[in-house]
Amino acid sequence: MRVNGMPMRTIWPVAGHFAVEVIDQTVLPHRYEVLRLASVEDVARAICGMQVRGAPLIGVAAAYGVALAMTRRADDAALLAAVERLAATRPTAVNLRWALARVQHFLLPLSPDLRAEAAWREAARIADEDVEQCRRIGQNGLRLLRSRIGASGRLEVMTHCNAGWLATVDCGTALAPVYAAFDAGLEVHVWVSETRPRNQGLLTAWELAQHGVPHTLIVDNAAGLLLARGGIDAVIVGADRIAANGDVANKIGSYLKALAASAAGVPFLVAAPRSTIDFACPNGAAIPIEERSADELRLVHGCDAAGVAARLRQLPLGEAVVNPAFDVTPALLIEALISERGCCPASREGLLTLYPEERHD
Repeated sequence: MRVNGMPMRTIWPVAGHFAVEVIDQTVLPHRYEVLRLASVEDVARAICGMQVRGAPLIGVAAAYGVALAMTRRADDAALLAAVERLAATRPTAVNLRWALARVQHFLLPLSPDLRAEAAWREAARIADEDVEQCRRIGQNGLRLLRSRIGASGRLEVMTHCNAGWLATVDCGTALAPVYAAFDAGLEVHVWVSETRPRNQGLLTAWELAQHGVPHTLIVDNAAGLLLARGGIDAVIVGADRIAANGDVANKIGSYLKALAASAAGVPFLVAAPRSTIDFACPNGAAIPIEERSADELRLVHGCDAAGVAARLRQLPLGEAVVNPAFDVTPALLIEALISERGCCPASREGLLTLYPEERHD
């Protein structure tokens, strides 16, 4: 994708340095800044602080985090410590553990003197695979969306959170079909939820604007009214974990949109790569839900009248707050799952039609 007309990824190794650089997503959309990460602890802090966010991107960043650790020390203890540190950063997104397990399995049989170079190569492979998977998600989703175009000839899509290229290495998951539709010359318009309390919808609006895709930002609570009024052809979101039965964990508020879409007769679609599917997790009830800091609700981030970044306290320090980061949408509310291998019903059998190698019965 592009930033100010220049092709970009969200993460890249720095030539000639043992470091990676990422787009700092905590300062968007007001500023565009690049953050350099030079150690496994840098990567862990960036993931915890959501400077790096989005389930697929978290997995890739973690793989590079292991490579950074192996550059400093590459014995078994250092490898396992790096994996353990990174695995503890975000509990819900399964891509994180998937990437760490893959890198650990790849590196453990190697002698320590070979691990650093091998870790960098493997992290780069994971990044490139993510780009290709997201591209295929875009094409598979485009075929599905084409069939949803209404009488107006324009495709009206609602989304939630940010599942565009900022949440992956490139292309995105939920937004990949939108970009594919736009690039194919289809008339498309996106209804973007703000996605409180982290306001990731502002990231979606920023990247859509960078690509020139028409869009409108809405408050989260407007979604039900807009769906009930008609004129929206599909709701499409990403995922942080898909259970074996098709239940989906995604950013808090996704479940409410699925309920509203069901009531309005609008298809609710989920787009995610294989690394987001957890065949070892039987259903949504088994997915751990991350609880984040109460200050995400107590404080509002933005810019003051002079354009300077500022924080505004909207709640007293002692106000009781619960801040779950994700919710679970039951499979019965999901019309289709979109992956790099195609589209399927949100069910165990549906997933196994795309991934028959996971059938063990």
